[in-house]
Amino acid sequence: MSIQNWSENILVAELQDDPVFTDDLEGLYEQVQSNPRLNVVLDMSNVTYLNSSNIARLIDLREQVVIKNESRLVLCGVGTHVWGIMLVSELHKVFEFADNVAVALAGVQIDG
Repeated sequence: MSIQNWSENILVAELQDDPVFTDDLEGLYEQVQSNPRLNVVLDMSNVTYLNSSNIARLIDLREQVVIKNESRLVLCGVGTHVWGIMLVSELHKVFEFADNVAVALAGVQIDG
């Protein structure tokens, strides 16, 4: 995973498919626990599927970033297959989405 400190309070993480996906989210989770001011943009353009473990990790990350830290978590670049999983599981109602990293960053900065 590539993590960029895009600004003082925004992290951009480029995720990959499993088995790296789970490890990447665990590392990211630790970073947002230690710095509660961080907004997170997840670039999921390289993720082609999600399993139940991946979904659980995303939900855990959302709880830490959005609920506990009162920051933003934006998923972007979600492909058709992953979007289908989000729709079927109704997670499209839980997460915030953007078309791409640039749109996600603009939204976080405007609100930020």
